[in-house]
Amino acid sequence: MLLEKYAKASFSDYEDFSKNFHIQVPENFNFTFDCIDKLSAKYPDKPALVWCNENGEEKTYTFSELSRLSDAAARFFLSIGIKKGDMVMLILKRRAQYWFSVLGLIKIGAVSIPATHLLTKKDIAYRNEAASIEAIISVDDEHILDTIEKANDLFPVKHLIKIGGKRNGWVSLDDGMKENMTGSDIARTTTNADLMMLYFTSGTTGQPKMVKHSYTYPLGHITTARYWHDLHPDSLHLSVSDTGWGKASWGKMFGQWLCEAAVFVYDHERFNAQKMLEIVSRYKLTSFCAPPTVFRFMIREDLASYDLSHLESVTTAGEALNPDIFHAFQKATGLIIREAYGQTETTPIALTSPYTPSRPGSLGKPSPAYDVLLVKENGEEAAVGEEGEICIRIQPGEVPGIFMGYHNDSAQTNRAWSDGLYHTGDKARFDEDRYLWFIGRVDDMIKSSGYRIGPFEVESVLLEHPAVLECAITGVPDPLRGQIVKASVILSDGYAKSDALIKELQEYVKTITAPYKYPRIIDFVTELPKTISGKIQRAVIRNQTATQEDI
Repeated sequence: MLLEKYAKASFSDYEDFSKNFHIQVPENFNFTFDCIDKLSAKYPDKPALVWCNENGEEKTYTFSELSRLSDAAARFFLSIGIKKGDMVMLILKRRAQYWFSVLGLIKIGAVSIPATHLLTKKDIAYRNEAASIEAIISVDDEHILDTIEKANDLFPVKHLIKIGGKRNGWVSLDDGMKENMTGSDIARTTTNADLMMLYFTSGTTGQPKMVKHSYTYPLGHITTARYWHDLHPDSLHLSVSDTGWGKASWGKMFGQWLCEAAVFVYDHERFNAQKMLEIVSRYKLTSFCAPPTVFRFMIREDLASYDLSHLESVTTAGEALNPDIFHAFQKATGLIIREAYGQTETTPIALTSPYTPSRPGSLGKPSPAYDVLLVKENGEEAAVGEEGEICIRIQPGEVPGIFMGYHNDSAQTNRAWSDGLYHTGDKARFDEDRYLWFIGRVDDMIKSSGYRIGPFEVESVLLEHPAVLECAITGVPDPLRGQIVKASVILSDGYAKSDALIKELQEYVKTITAPYKYPRIIDFVTELPKTISGKIQRAVIRNQTATQEDI
């Protein structure tokens, strides 16, 4: 495998894995030049990307086609003035053009900023300004294009690019690529230290953070694809994720192609367990990764009626996996769901590798890519069984996969990196065999159906409504979604609680920010628990909710 140029492809056991895993980082690694182009020359007809949609359309792209199409995208971007260092936001759902575009941007040194199509006008305008975005590449969707144009009125970007046909004020990516299928070779100008990709991630105490990754980031996902997904050159892998989320980088391109595996893409709008199982069966997928919410719906189906015999590896991440789901899926299919844990800022920090017996509910053991430890509030390292914040003993850019810092936010970067440690903000404990058991987010992050939701973002929107005087957002356990969003609201004078007002506030949140963030529960209260300094105590609210449910 190509990855053997950078790391060992197999180990005898976890001890061998933990002691001897190491990534060899070449000088000035560029994923498109050094992976896609190399595989195009070595295996020109080997499938690289298998794409299908809900309408029955399908297309397989070989490594040689992927190389040519990404070159065409790169030439097109250069032709309209996009250059090294320019920030380019991609709102492309699961369209194949996402892969051509990102690979082309990597080649010319421009910065890819994946974004979800659920962003509102306010969300997009904020990103335009915060990241100094030069170009937006969008799907051909009337609502999304309208939203981008309205955001552009607030904070304009230089280039508006869309897939499909022409539209006033926009240029066509497809037409531009067709015009640039041939041309001069693209100069190699990037270095390992250059910014390659930037992700906006939900914050709990402020606006979304901008996570920076360098050109060595793809190498960090060797761990993801080889030692968690357990991929090989004959694998056909599907990760259930929209391209707007960090999970797409984990499961839809970097590590998978370094393993020479084929990436499978199911382009759909809404998740349906039956349709997803049909896809897994029909296309004979060998590897499948999804958040626990997906498996919660799958085990409600008659799994025996689907041909899952080609599946070799099943994995999950994004939230804690309930042991009941693990056992139900294993009983029905004979397959073990292997967990992993990481962040947008990292590659897997802990994982259940092929060398690690699974313990349902555990995140697995620490990845040998990182020196992982748990730190108590007093700064001491936590002992076995003690709670502590998950930290990595590391310096920025020291190991492939760890982020470079937060863009334009040195204060936040310095808070995350202190005392020679990267502080994840997540709490966990180690058992006697060094399996990691997740406890919760230090800063109250809510994880619902695989989405990460920062309370501050939702609170800020609710506080804009005249009926809301004060509010606090917390997560409430939910059997299907993991957690759902709850709003504790103090009403302004002149407003009275009612079902109609609950509906109004919920719809208001949906129109201002991404719809998945809206509070499914709204509790009208007369006061919020606070510290002496006036900070809302969300833990107290969560405990009150749990007590009420027990009663």
